Amino acid sequence: MDRIAKLVSTLLLTFVCAGSMAGEIVLSGIYQEKNLYIMNPFAPSGEGFCVTEIKVNGITTSDDINSSAFEIDLAATGLKKGDDVKIIIKHKDGCEPKVINPEVLKPQSTFTVTAIKIDKNNKLTFTTANESGSLPFIVEQFRWNKWIKVATIEGDGKPGAHTYITDVNLHSGYNRFRVKQIDYTRKPRYGKELKHRTMLAEVTYSFVKPFTEVKFSAETMYEIYSDKGALMDKGVGVKADVSKLPAGDYFLNYDTKTEMFKKK
Repeated sequence: MDRIAKLVSTLLLTFVCAGSMAGEIVLSGIYQEKNLYIMNPFAPSGEGFCVTEIKVNGITTSDDINSSAFEIDLAATGLKKGDDVKIIIKHKDGCEPKVINPEVLKPQSTFTVTAIKIDKNNKLTFTTANESGSLPFIVEQFRWNKWIKVATIEGDGKPGAHTYITDVNLHSGYNRFRVKQIDYTRKPRYGKELKHRTMLAEVTYSFVKPFTEVKFSAETMYEIYSDKGALMDKGVGVKADVSKLPAGDYFLNYDTKTEMFKKK
């Protein structure tokens, strides 16, 4: 009986402690030179407000939290733009403060492209400045009257100069490339466009009868669409397998051209 009584007593103590535990809200992100605003309700007891402490990267701040709304002054913590930040908002049990603008900690696209080029090994190199949060860079090439994604590179996210390199497939004539990022606003931000002329010969194609394979005169990027606009195949190479395509009309994008073919 004593053992059962001790177990019951321990469980009751655990529940009492758990019920009296304070809560916390944890926010992580990137410092963007903007402060956070907090709605701070009264404590359930009616004595004082809900928030009990604010910590930024492990250090308690001196913000005045004894009001129904207050500001977390991130600038006062010595953070620099682009620094990682972790904020802990400790509060009493039975209430919860509200962060009005948590989006200010999300990575933002602020980059500029200071240099962009293509070398003799078909590598595109671009250098950026003014990044403020790690976001992927999307490299696009203009082909067949549209911009298509040809590479994705994770950005460093720090304000200094950063250089990125990726392989690209060139077509005959003038090539156009650009770099973009998309942040939480969903609005793309573009760097300056690169135009690069090659001396490559125009690519031609032919079919291996009976329509099992498309052969190109040189390696090329290609796409095959149905006449309904459905993408059937894409890739880079000197041939494309069309043996499994059903009979019908198709559009073939390759090099800088778009051709239509019929498979019987």
